[in-house]
Amino acid sequence: MNCKINVKVFFLLFLVCTCCNSLCAQSAIPPFKKGERVVFVGNSITHGGHYHSFVWLYYMTRFPNKPITIMNAGIGGESAWDIKDRLDYDVFDRKPTYVTLTFGMNDTGYDIFWKENAKELSEQRIEKSLESFREIEKRLLAENKMTKVLIGGSPYDETTKLNSLLFLHKNDAILKIIDAQRKAAKKNGWGFVDFNQPMVQISLEEQKKDSTFTFCRVDRIHPDNDGQMVMAYLFLKAQGLDGVEVSDVSIDANNKNLLSHRNCKVSGLKKEAGSLSFDYLANSLPYPLDSIPRHGWGNKRSQRDAMDLVPFMEEFNQERLQVTNLGKGHYRLTIDGLFIDNVSSEQLEDGINLADYPNTPQYQQAMKIMYLNEERFEVEKRFREYLWTEYSFLKKEGLLFADNEEAVNKLREYLPKDGFLRMSYEWYTKAMYPEIREVWSKYMKTIVDTIYKMNKPTTHKVKLTKID
Repeated sequence: MNCKINVKVFFLLFLVCTCCNSLCAQSAIPPFKKGERVVFVGNSITHGGHYHSFVWLYYMTRFPNKPITIMNAGIGGESAWDIKDRLDYDVFDRKPTYVTLTFGMNDTGYDIFWKENAKELSEQRIEKSLESFREIEKRLLAENKMTKVLIGGSPYDETTKLNSLLFLHKNDAILKIIDAQRKAAKKNGWGFVDFNQPMVQISLEEQKKDSTFTFCRVDRIHPDNDGQMVMAYLFLKAQGLDGVEVSDVSIDANNKNLLSHRNCKVSGLKKEAGSLSFDYLANSLPYPLDSIPRHGWGNKRSQRDAMDLVPFMEEFNQERLQVTNLGKGHYRLTIDGLFIDNVSSEQLEDGINLADYPNTPQYQQAMKIMYLNEERFEVEKRFREYLWTEYSFLKKEGLLFADNEEAVNKLREYLPKDGFLRMSYEWYTKAMYPEIREVWSKYMKTIVDTIYKMNKPTTHKVKLTKID
């Protein structure tokens, strides 16, 4: 385990050194406060992506008594000029206290990079994007009480040897937009975090071992769930939350002495012949990691797969138990009578991370929260499909929020020639009715209320029994 930690620490140092224009240049991003209403604004990577949901899961488990609300305001296919037209309805009308904004993937275009005058066309699109951003900037500046954070978007992967369409130099164009975002954030005193260059560096390192490695396995554009988790990691790290442990317990078994404890309570410490036990109440739950590739763009990778790419466990998910002077040998670790693992006295002397064990009662409690949060995510995404249909098709037809037979008929004209619309059309035909949207909204509120009722840690009996 120590070797694994050292490798990841080395890799993190490598990222910091090689990304001096991104990680080292980020503006401070304040953590969310209790009661915060956060809106993540972006394109399809936000629309269908999990990174904001993974961030909320962290707050649900790490700060169970500080409820917040995170809202998805991503719409697939959009650029800055589209985003500025929906700020009122999709952002400000939701009364946020904290807004993040990312754009650039669609702004920079696609097939223009195959043309002879690609550089000229690219510069034109960048200028159009930044012109729209300047309008967005004015609107955000007018919202004095709102925290603003600009996010440099995830990269277009030009270096993977995966066999898919390649738009060479597209990420260079995205970086020009990110540079403008960074400068605007500095000028306005806003927060800034860059997803792009840290993810590029991870990809380049992984591609040394596997030339086909990419976060974006379908189209070089949309990160799979491992990439979405890396984005969540980068966001939480920019908020300064690395090092905030689940808990930390250190016990001197020989003297039956609690040496230290952080973010938890320990009581009823007993040392009997061949065993040590105590009652343990943490203030937080471990962060649960989904091992199943969830909804996305042909997802093949899971949230847990990101643990091979960034030191999230070491920095964000430590539930440490250290027991010294226990006596040489191996011990059976149980929590609430449930077998967790057989561990050696040397392991306990160094300290073990209980968050590494999905079979602990506290991890299982967190898993329930994870699945409920995933259900909330899926329901929220129905609203995003509805709004994508409204803004991508009906707005240009003068039928924005008409939600009537004329709108349905107009969409039917597009159906034969647009595969994306065929995937979203069913959700539109349901969500066009306000009663349906109201039921979905109430369902999401019920889920969140349930999460914040059941995310409170409980007291557990921890016992170590000598087996040899």
